[in-house]
Amino acid sequence: MSKRRQRGEKSPLYRKVNTRTHGVHHGSGLRAADERGTKPGAQKSMRSGQRHGLDYTPLFRFLLSRVGTPWDSVYAEAVSRLDKPEPIFWLVAEHPEDRRDVVRTGESSYYNGLFVDGGGLLAIVDPTITIERITPQCPCCTHSFNGKTVPRKFTEHGLPLVTPN
Repeated sequence: MSKRRQRGEKSPLYRKVNTRTHGVHHGSGLRAADERGTKPGAQKSMRSGQRHGLDYTPLFRFLLSRVGTPWDSVYAEAVSRLDKPEPIFWLVAEHPEDRRDVVRTGESSYYNGLFVDGGGLLAIVDPTITIERITPQCPCCTHSFNGKTVPRKFTEHGLPLVTPN
């Protein structure tokens, strides 16, 4: 059991982007060593100062697992486990005109769009969209829908992202 669980804390709903993987280049512009000490009398850190970002996949899975539950409690728990509340609204539409059936969160990661219904419950914008209806948009990427790999293969027929029923 982790130390966090022993203390009764819940894990955060985000994680650091993996910057150690072989072949993954995040780029930092100038090297810190090249720009350090360029001003007379200035001492700078050897760190580049660039933050590589966070991965909010755990948040998106959390939100999808809470569909059908009261939004106020879902929001309160999510905010307490995040560094900032903005990523919640990447999936959850705040206004009716913001609703989207499918939300793209990365290069090839897609999730069901969410909204708060009239009864105050978290709901899926179009529950008929399933992983079987998602079509990969290119042959080079591994596409995912709601965190699962899309089983359908890429075809060059110009199919839309979501195929009709």
